[in-house]
Amino acid sequence: MWAGCTWMQPAHVWGANMHELGIVFHMIDTLEEIGRENELTAISRVTLDLGEVSGVLPDYLQDCWRWAADRTELLRSATLDVQAIEAVTVCNSCGRTYGTIEYGKTCPHCGSPDTVLLRGLEIEIREIEAM
Repeated sequence: MWAGCTWMQPAHVWGANMHELGIVFHMIDTLEEIGRENELTAISRVTLDLGEVSGVLPDYLQDCWRWAADRTELLRSATLDVQAIEAVTVCNSCGRTYGTIEYGKTCPHCGSPDTVLLRGLEIEIREIEAM
């Protein structure tokens, strides 16, 4: 198994599924490079950590994955296992953390707007099952 790939989201967005399609194309390029470097013949499963405020829609991502992955020898029939990563924010005033989705940028503990997102933007390949 291989783990630990991180990348930034593509800057271009062409339409409803195009953002997700660009991400899938980038994933496939990365996975094919890993496949060449490790002499893999097939990848059966890819686990992806996806932050809940990443802007990526999991259903669109799955649709794009299936369409694109089946067009490659290495990833044909590979499953994409998407793991949601909760968005968490820390308050610089009181030091406490809280769920970003529920409370946004204002700390629910002290009311301060001086906050920073700790996690929730991730788009990371966590694990690859290969032969």
